[in-house]
Amino acid sequence: MFTGIVAAVGKITSVKPLGSSAEDGVRLAVDAGGLALADVALGDSISLNGACMTVVAKTATTFEVDVSRESLNRTVGLDASGEINLEKALTLADRLGGHLVSGHVDGLGRVEKFEPVGESWELVIKSARDLAKYFAYKGSVVVNGVSLTVNRVDDVADGCLFSINLIPHTIEVTALKHLQVGKQVNLEVDLIARYVERMLSLEQGVA
Repeated sequence: MFTGIVAAVGKITSVKPLGSSAEDGVRLAVDAGGLALADVALGDSISLNGACMTVVAKTATTFEVDVSRESLNRTVGLDASGEINLEKALTLADRLGGHLVSGHVDGLGRVEKFEPVGESWELVIKSARDLAKYFAYKGSVVVNGVSLTVNRVDDVADGCLFSINLIPHTIEVTALKHLQVGKQVNLEVDLIARYVERMLSLEQGVA
């Protein structure tokens, strides 16, 4: 489990295929940036842009993870060099500063707007229709591993548009600063919304 509070911005420094087949995954080498690795052991989990990955090798300042083809097909930002948001798995002694996050990407969104508004930035993302029901005003969402609050939701024929306000601190300490209109992002919906939807579907005899 994670909180969606980014601990450091790291950088993928190399992407090596794990085989010669198009179905094979890749091994990523990551410069951990300001993420302390002293307490990280092989087999521990680290969130990379919102996707939970297992550490398979490490040094004092770098670590490596294997990413399956399935994960590559369902996420963005894990197949090329560049900056990424990092967070170590939550411990029972940690503060829950964001919200409970599983590190399992539910789908991809597309940036429709990303521009300054006053001292902050407005980020508008379009999601597919199957995820639209999970977004609510003042609800939580994870975008590329960052726990954020939804400020507005507008349903459209093929999904929904939801708006987020990013304060200067968030822009400064995460890789969201690199977002551009048209870029895809990893989305994880709120765990509570997922369970509410399941319970309601059972009551209505849909499941």
